[in-house]
Amino acid sequence: MSAFFHSRQSHKQLYQYATRRHRRRRRHHNHCNFLTAPNLTQTQTRPTVSRKPTSPPSAISSETLGVSSGSVLESALDRTGIEPDTGLVQAIFEHFDSSPKLLHTLFLWAESKPGFESSATLFNFAINALAKAREFDSAWCLVLDKIGGGDQRPDFVTKDTIAILIRRYTRAGMPRPAIRTFEFACDLDIIKKSDSGTSLFEILLDSLCKEGHVRVASEYFDSRSELDPSWIPSIRVYNILLNGWFRSRKLKNAERLWVKMRKENVKPSVVTYGTLVEGYCRMRNVKRAFELVKEMRGEGIEPNAIVYNPIIDALAEAGEFKEVSRMMERFLVCEPGPTISTYNSLVKGYCKAGDLVGASKILKMMISRGFLPTPTTYNYFFRYFSKFRKFEEAMNLYSKMIESGYNPDRLTYHLLLKMLCEEERLDLVVQVSKEMKARGCDMDLATSTMLIHLLCKMYKSEEAFTEFEDMIRRGIVPQYLTFQRMNDEFRKRGLTDMARKLCSLMSSVPHSTELPNTYRQDVDATLARRKSIIQRAEAMSDMLKTCSDPRELVKHRSSLESAVSRANRLIEDINKRSKETSKFEYSKEILK
Repeated sequence: MSAFFHSRQSHKQLYQYATRRHRRRRRHHNHCNFLTAPNLTQTQTRPTVSRKPTSPPSAISSETLGVSSGSVLESALDRTGIEPDTGLVQAIFEHFDSSPKLLHTLFLWAESKPGFESSATLFNFAINALAKAREFDSAWCLVLDKIGGGDQRPDFVTKDTIAILIRRYTRAGMPRPAIRTFEFACDLDIIKKSDSGTSLFEILLDSLCKEGHVRVASEYFDSRSELDPSWIPSIRVYNILLNGWFRSRKLKNAERLWVKMRKENVKPSVVTYGTLVEGYCRMRNVKRAFELVKEMRGEGIEPNAIVYNPIIDALAEAGEFKEVSRMMERFLVCEPGPTISTYNSLVKGYCKAGDLVGASKILKMMISRGFLPTPTTYNYFFRYFSKFRKFEEAMNLYSKMIESGYNPDRLTYHLLLKMLCEEERLDLVVQVSKEMKARGCDMDLATSTMLIHLLCKMYKSEEAFTEFEDMIRRGIVPQYLTFQRMNDEFRKRGLTDMARKLCSLMSSVPHSTELPNTYRQDVDATLARRKSIIQRAEAMSDMLKTCSDPRELVKHRSSLESAVSRANRLIEDINKRSKETSKFEYSKEILK
């Protein structure tokens, strides 16, 4: 498949490939990696089963979540006696979005049933679930099936499908595949006919910038401008790049782009000024933000929430509530006035300052003005409670939210569970996790890991093993650190049978065998070498200032060259280590 992106095969060749792959899929479970050569692994064929009456999503989930993906899951689905329909399958996708392999099998099983009417929305659900788990090979197999395989439903592959892949690639730190995906999509008839190429280009740049690949986005923008001098970028493209440079804290690059826009007579919009204001506020330069507000008014552009919200957010973040009050007075007379984001910024500022009374007043103010608090609003309170370990207040607020009809989001549950795990309140952890699942928020890697570590800490070995086993069944690979802690704990307590089962479970899934601090000694040695090189360089610099005899300098040349070569090796070593250790950073975060 990777050859396709370098040689730009024709659609006919692509369709031929997709058709062959589609036929194989009926006999095998393929792993046609999108970035490497295809790797085909034979599995059992799917059985053909007659249609059965429909049932609610819970009927499927309760019967099948205890089995693995593939033919075993398909057999379990057949035994449920359920006739799948689009709404049913989509509801399951929404409820169990952290189990991509199970969902993939479910999608293929449903599509194999006679009379099943799939939809573009459901198809995008499947693509997103796979891409989210970095199962890009499986996602592309589905896409190619629709474009040129036996399914022949190219209308399912829309701009939204490509946008999902682009965003998931950039989030996975893979900017080049994201660009190749965009270029591939531009050659599709369905994209050409819908004239979606322009918006997809903006989505590509936006995704790259939001995930920290702004330099790649800028270079791709420049290359496109050079290839087509007649191309006139939209103001939205400039806004995206401006925002990207500011998000990356590259102030000079952002200012350079702004100067270029002014020289080329690109007319800024209120969004442009909002981006500039937000960027400077993020840099804590509120004074420059006020200057831009004055400048835009001089050009006849009236500020709105896009401009005012970042200023209010920055002032509230800094605890300058008197200035915030003055800004709010001006803002209230504007049309349309403050938004939910405005009030959320104020709540965040007061919570950060530890002023819950002030935050509560803002809460009452926003309700009186017709703005209902969102989970984001309440999460600022939960952050405060979590920071100061006020779990009783947090549980009280949580109970009131439920009683008032609010649905907490995944972050709310994460903050609550983290707090309760730190307090070792296992009873409340179990209660909240059950309510979390009942409200459609499936346990993810972070929450499951916290629960397992707490269970191990409280010597609940069987419960910890059950949760670990459930993670594997849901398609979530536990951190190796979690596995090692459990394995050590089981063996210390003489639970050898359980330890063997644990090892068997872990070996059944691809996983890393390294720990977060594996490279600690290497990093310390690297820092020591780096310090030595810097000291040598400083010594040579001092010598160059004072020594005028060339022969004296020649004596030190070899040592200088050696230091430079060591520095180059050090840089290569740091790059190598950073690549190897980056995948373990997440486990550090969740164990803090």
